[in-house]
Amino acid sequence: QVQLVESGGGLVQPGGSLRVSCAASGSILDIITMAWFRQAPGKQRELVASVTGSSSTNYADSVKGRFTISRDNAKNTVYLQMNSLKPEDTAVYYCYADVRTYRARGDYWGQGTQVTVSS
Repeated sequence: QVQLVESGGGLVQPGGSLRVSCAASGSILDIITMAWFRQAPGKQRELVASVTGSSSTNYADSVKGRFTISRDNAKNTVYLQMNSLKPEDTAVYYCYADVRTYRARGDYWGQGTQVTVSS
């Protein structure tokens, strides 16, 4: 089985910065893609950013130029550096990983970490 554990959420003022991390553990053979999604109250979960094993990245238009996703393959960890935060970035941020284990390939999610942007 695979577990994703997030950390680093919290309260930050508009214009501030925050970094969230997500570490994957378990019977991992390979992690194809890691990503961050977010879900604000009353809204659907949306993709924020993703990164492949070869470090190819993709961003939602709303965060381009402000957020940076990166991963440490040796640590099976993905990071999301969030700069110039806006109140509309407030949401629960979920880590996602497309993982190949020794048995199968599947999608895994973290428990979520709250990010609140407010003065």
